[in-house]
Order: sequence, then C-alpha cells, then structure tokens
Amino acid sequence: MFKKIFSVIPQRLLNQLYTYGSLHNHPGGIEFSLKNRLTEAKIKSLKSLKLDGHPIAPDKIKIQSDRGAELNPQAITAQNPLLFPLGQSVTFFIEHPPLSLDNHHIEVIFDAQSFGKLTIKVEDAPKEKAPESLRIPRNIADDYGMDIIRERQEFVEKYSKKPLKHINHFNFEGHAIQGNCENFTGVAMVPMGFVGPVLVNGEHAQGEFIVPMATTEGTLVASYNRGISLMNRCGGIKCTVVEDMMQRAPVWVLDDARAASHLSHWLQKHLPQLRKAAEATTQHGKLLHLDTYLAHRMVYVRFNFSTGDAAGQNMVSRATLAASNWVLENYQDHPIRHFYLEANMATDKKASQINILNTRGKRVIAEAVLQRDLLKERLRVEPEQLMFHAGVANVGAYFAGVNNNGLHSANGLTAMFIATGQDVANIAESSVANIYSEITPEGDLYASITLPSLIVASYGGGTGLPTQRECLEIMDAYGPNKVLHLAEIMAAVVYAGEMSLAAAISASDWVDSHEQYGRNR
Repeated sequence: MFKKIFSVIPQRLLNQLYTYGSLHNHPGGIEFSLKNRLTEAKIKSLKSLKLDGHPIAPDKIKIQSDRGAELNPQAITAQNPLLFPLGQSVTFFIEHPPLSLDNHHIEVIFDAQSFGKLTIKVEDAPKEKAPESLRIPRNIADDYGMDIIRERQEFVEKYSKKPLKHINHFNFEGHAIQGNCENFTGVAMVPMGFVGPVLVNGEHAQGEFIVPMATTEGTLVASYNRGISLMNRCGGIKCTVVEDMMQRAPVWVLDDARAASHLSHWLQKHLPQLRKAAEATTQHGKLLHLDTYLAHRMVYVRFNFSTGDAAGQNMVSRATLAASNWVLENYQDHPIRHFYLEANMATDKKASQINILNTRGKRVIAEAVLQRDLLKERLRVEPEQLMFHAGVANVGAYFAGVNNNGLHSANGLTAMFIATGQDVANIAESSVANIYSEITPEGDLYASITLPSLIVASYGGGTGLPTQRECLEIMDAYGPNKVLHLAEIMAAVVYAGEMSLAAAISASDWVDSHEQYGRNR
C-alpha cells in the first residue's frame, strides 16, 4: 500500500513525520518522536541520525515504539523490522549532553519497506517536558481484552467515586469494537423502537420495511409511525438516488494569482494521471472529477469520488493524498509554497451551500401524492392548510437565515444513524432538507423532500458492530451493494416524519402529542 501511494515522498510531507515540540532534555540524554501520519509502514533499518550535523553512534540510541518495544538500531533489520503503523509513534532516546534552548538541526535517515531510503530534516528547540499526568489505562499490545477493559472500569469508578451499574454491562466480545472506539470501557444503552412497515417505491429499495430508531425523545417514534401509516394508505413513498459522491478538498498556495491559475488548468489537464494515482490506493473508490476554485494565490480543489458501500471519508483522504503527492512530485512550472490536504471546503461535519448545490454523500429525493380525504381523515388537515403554513414557514426560515426549510429531518436521521452504526456527526450535513409542495389538479397534495448530502454506509465503520449490523440486516441493508437501498429507506422515513410534524403543527396537535408521549417527569 505504501509503494502505491508514494513513489517519492516530497520533503514537505516527509518532515511531517517529525512531532514538533517532542524534543526534550532529560537526565542522561535527549529524546524526540516521529509519528506516522502517512500510511502503514515498517522500518527496516536506521541508516544514520545526526544532531547539528554530528553523527550519533548507534550504541547511543534507543528506539521505543508505542507498543512498548525498545530496540537498539542494530536490532532493526529487514527480517526484524520495527512496525510503524499509521497513527502511532516511535521515540528516539539518545545519550547526549543537554541541548541549549535554541533551535537544533535533526536529520534521520532510515529504510522503510517498499520505498527505500527516506530522510527527515527538521529544526526544533527543546521544550521542558510536562510532568506525567493521570491517564486512563491503556494496553498498546491489546487494548480490547477484558483485563484492560476491567482496569478502565475500575479506574473510572475510583476517579469518579461512583460505581458502574449499567455502563459495564454488554454482551459482545471487546475486540468487536476495535477500529470504532478507543479506551473502550462500556456501552451507552439508548432506547430503540421500530416504525413501519414503510412502503418504499425506490429504484433500489422496493417493498415494506420495518425501521429501527434509537432515541431518547418521546413522541419521535410515534410521530414517524403516524406519517408512515398515512403514506402507506396513499400508495407508499417514491424514492430516487440522483447523485452519489464524496469529497476531499486540498489547497495549494503559490506565489501569485497567475501561478495559481496555471496550476488550476494543469490539474484539469492531468486528470487521468491524478485518477490513476488516487485509484491505486482503493479497490472501491473512483475519482469522478475535480472542481477548482481560485482565490488570491490559493487553488482550492474538490476531489469528487464514488465510494461504493462505504461513507468514504477515510477512503477519499487516502486517495486524495496520493493524487496530491503526484502533483507535488510532477508540477514544475511554478513553486508550490504550501500544501494542505484539507482546506475546509469539503465541509466535513458541517452543513454548507456548496454541498446543497453539488452533493456530498447521496442526493436522495422522496415524494408522494397525499390524497385530500386521507389527509383530513388521518391527520385532520387539508392540503390548503399545509400549503399556507409552508409559505409562512418559508418566510420565517428566510429571515432566520437557515439553509433548510424542512422541519426535523435531524430527528429521524439521528435515530436511524445511531441504530445502524453511521457516523452520527454526519448529521450536521445529512439533515439538510429542502421541501417543495403543490396542490394537484385533483385537489390532493404533492410533496417532495430533497436530501442533498445524506452520508450513509451499509458496510465498514460502525455498521459491523453487533447490534448495528443486526439493525441493518432487519432492513436487508447490510453489506455490499446495499447502500443505495439504505439511503432510499432513510429518505422515506424522513419524508413521513416531515409530513406528520407539519400536519401536527397545522392542526394544533403538536403540544398535545408531546404532553401525551413526551413527558418523563
């Protein structure tokens, strides 16, 4: 994997392995750390280490990994490499007189598996090492075994002086959490109810489905179920996924606007090469196109990918880093002064106008015709009431400055996200909703909702956790080739909840319902 991403690592990226501020004096010597911020690696040998241009003898060096292993440089070989996993650190301990508090030159040269010799050259000044603080227990070798989990539970009880009565009860093996939660200590049990069956007329989800919703808000399940009941009587909810992509948005800073403009055109011209570099890092991700935006001397670029059944944020980060590295290696026309992998233009975990227009995740539209007689019978409103109320509410939304004229899409989506193991922070983007309605010639109500940035997965991330996978399987929405199926079901449930709440407010049932179902006093 490392070879595919990096044929040659630009020095500015390579130097990011060094952890600035990690240089310390201590009794008997000095220390500093490297952290793997690129991808999986194995160190096969330490070629040399210099301080201020002076070589340090190997017998004066100890190297310690996060996993606790401490090795002499001579012990690190191709047959016995030092594992250097992504996100972990190695610390160099050197027998050396104390350093002055000025800047010092550090040069580390080592061989890493797949790509040969690498050189890190940095300057740093020693910092006074902070005293060791109280830390939550960890076991680098196995942080998900029951022994370390119990140790953390005991630590929490001792520190808080409160016994754990519920958090520590779960019925799955701790290693099932690996990759989803660090410092795993227990579970937060959230009540879960089911709604439906909801009749979905989708291109990918067709039929009736019962849907899990994990929530602590009274009336939520009842309100969505009420909307679903009406939708089923009206023939179900038609759902369509019209676009599907995920972004990462790096930025390049050049000397001036003309150079930035040149790079922008160069990137588009070299899209095939960027695609090849990006797609070498993933089996499922495909680079669709680039969107470039210029400001001042900066080139902001949104890399747009399809990501299969995964939500894909990590996938596109890795792929975009590979493509960006290709740019840093091959663009020679103007100096690139700075590069950052993300410039806040993908708008991770933030609602944004750019994603309302251009899509992030799945762009899903749910729609139905609500018959006048059924609206009056089931929800005690007429189409004209809902239309008038919608017009008034749109004015309120405009004055409030919101980017969403829906009512409570975050309610239903959050409940479904928790139940199915989605990244709940994606609700910030996913809950953006736009509603449109009109009276049909027959006097019924046509209404639709567009979710322009629904970020969900049917595979990977938290979807494989025991209860979350079970919830997905109940909807036939777990595993490969199921993500669009899941997106359509979620959009249908959101639609039903919007219609239910809109009718409740219009018919003045809203407060009564909360008093009946939502009181817990």
